[in-house]
Amino acid sequence: MKIISMLPWADWLALLLFFSLWVGYAWLAKVRGLRDQSLIATTNMYRQKWMLQTTSRDPRMLDGLITQNLSHTPSFFSSTTIIIIGGLFALLGTTDKAAELVREIPFAEPTPILVFEFKILVLVGIFVYAFFRFSWSMRQYTFVALVIGAMPPPKAFEAGQHDRQAMAARAGRLVGAAAETFNDGLRAYYFSFAAMAWFFSPLALVVATALVVVILYGREFRSEVLDVLRD
Repeated sequence: MKIISMLPWADWLALLLFFSLWVGYAWLAKVRGLRDQSLIATTNMYRQKWMLQTTSRDPRMLDGLITQNLSHTPSFFSSTTIIIIGGLFALLGTTDKAAELVREIPFAEPTPILVFEFKILVLVGIFVYAFFRFSWSMRQYTFVALVIGAMPPPKAFEAGQHDRQAMAARAGRLVGAAAETFNDGLRAYYFSFAAMAWFFSPLALVVATALVVVILYGREFRSEVLDVLRD
């Protein structure tokens, strides 16, 4: 546990603030999003409408294609995340050169090799979390495809044999869960950029984390896309 004594208290405080803002913003976005209709909450309403339309469509090839296309994005990010994790582990083998390169930057603080490696491992942890969220999102989209495939034909709904609203609501919640899980992974990517600033100084980490929170808040609650979707 040598890293505990080697890492200055300012770095520990900056790291604590980093994770506090990350977790705090995720909680705020989820709670306030239900009240103020964030981007993810608004698009979830469209997902519910989509699933309601699916119950009256036969055949449902279009819905299957849409689900497949939606699953391609988390699949791409999962593959990319694996490459990034591999690159970070490769960087651990050349920390001397990487640390020397960072020292050449005028505003960067001198960092011992052990502390530099610890910062890399923090980045690895962030991307591992992102990978798990992206891969879980992929699986959830396969469940969506199963639910769509298991839907009764439109005539069965019209005859009152099945509850159209209940079926659409269940499928809509599943699509929304997949989208929110993907959003968690994407948010980890945003905060990974803030974590990179830690290689320069703890102050840079704090400033970058605050900037990421402002950007995410603007996109989820104040973006032009959200205004269009609300109209």
